[in-house]
Amino acid sequence: MSSIGVQVIAVTSGKGGVGKTNASINIAASLAKQGHKVMLMDADLGLANVDVNLGLQCSFNMAHVMSGEKTLSEIVLTGPFDMQVVPAASGIYEMAGLQNEQLQHLIQAFSEYNGKLDYLIIDTAAGISDNVLAFLNAAHQVIVIACDEPSSITDAYALIKVMSQRYGATRFHFLASMVKNEKEGRALYTKIERVVDHYLDATILYLGTTAHDDQLRIANKQQKAVVQAAPMAKSSRAYMQMAAIIERWEAPTGLSGQVEFFVDRLLQHKA
Repeated sequence: MSSIGVQVIAVTSGKGGVGKTNASINIAASLAKQGHKVMLMDADLGLANVDVNLGLQCSFNMAHVMSGEKTLSEIVLTGPFDMQVVPAASGIYEMAGLQNEQLQHLIQAFSEYNGKLDYLIIDTAAGISDNVLAFLNAAHQVIVIACDEPSSITDAYALIKVMSQRYGATRFHFLASMVKNEKEGRALYTKIERVVDHYLDATILYLGTTAHDDQLRIANKQQKAVVQAAPMAKSSRAYMQMAAIIERWEAPTGLSGQVEFFVDRLLQHKA
């Protein structure tokens, strides 16, 4: 894979229903819109929906890669602004709990892929299953999403705590979702940041806020990324601002700049 400086970013949440997949799709689309080579991997391996949310027809998915029937290149779909989409398998129970042999197939698939990439965005499942933690541990950057509900906040903190204490992760980025406005989003960030700062040896940085937006809901019904369907919508502008922040993140160099870093970290998780 031609991947010098590729940034591997995992998007995750402590609980479902907080707009995580929407964020993954629109962050990926926003970066692609700026001319970057972007791959969005659906890593919710049991309940996949990225392809559905984008209205893409997929004949093959990660299950076929895991079984060795297909290569990664053979299942990749083209999404908004020419970003590449790796569909996962939906409704296949076995995919939700990867065994070592399946993970080896995934690792081999990424090692053999020879496309040019600037960003690999990984849309994980919600929660703290071993699969989720493996992908988070393999990423250069982790974006945690939460809404202003007690269970969402508690679960987001639990996820950060596990990654900090089990894997020594020290830096996270926070996206406030489904709030009224930017002010509420920043207040939610402050709430979580104080707890993280007080109890954990970790830092959480504010990435942005996606407020309630009818245009986002309409784009979802149309099975499109909102940054493509309604580029001037509040949520579109928010995602483009987040992409601008992500562009300023320091690009990985040397070994950590390779997708081999991603693969090596996956291997370490299973060691």
